[in-house]
Amino acid sequence: MDDKLPLPLDEQIRLWIAENKFNHNDRLPPERALSQRFGVSRGELRKALAALEGDGLIWRHVGRGTFIGARPVLNLADVAFLGELASPAQVIAARLVIEPELARLAALYGTRSDFDEILSCAQRCREASTWRSYEAWDNNLHYAVAKATHNKLLVYLFDILNVVRRSTVWGQPRISKLPPRDHRSFAEHDAFCAAIQARDAQAASQKMRDHLISVRERVLPALGR
Repeated sequence: MDDKLPLPLDEQIRLWIAENKFNHNDRLPPERALSQRFGVSRGELRKALAALEGDGLIWRHVGRGTFIGARPVLNLADVAFLGELASPAQVIAARLVIEPELARLAALYGTRSDFDEILSCAQRCREASTWRSYEAWDNNLHYAVAKATHNKLLVYLFDILNVVRRSTVWGQPRISKLPPRDHRSFAEHDAFCAAIQARDAQAASQKMRDHLISVRERVLPALGR
């Protein structure tokens, strides 16, 4: 009798990708086909894909599909130019304009699978074992909110803002190896995630705004700006 437990779904997909020798930027089959291939629901599949995306094995683009490798920079020259122009304060100001509206629309138009992915990313933020891992999952969380709007133009605009944010030199000091258990962003994430899941559009927008203001208050003074 074989008592070995089945591999987690993300590990099954990882092995399948390796066995099929996909090349960098190759497109994977659509979610429907992958769900059938592994005998799982679309929601279970998306959780596994989110884990693989967090590890940099794949990247996903709404309306285009899932691809092998890390998410590419949209346009290196443009991003470098914008990154040179944008200060951290300007980046957060831009996020305050865009992301509360994304949260509002996510509450209105998100699906159950979208909500599951958002909650999964928030949980992975809590479980992060390093600041780098936390920041990757925090990025995935905000991207999952944008994607839940099902508005391809807004997702593209968020992509641009997000890449500029990641290219901006923050230099935020870290005094610990990983986020503390009482890291303020955890509760803030929970607040806007809960509002989105409850389809409370007004609260989702306000909780996202509260979160970004909190980030601004913590980050900018630490940078002396």
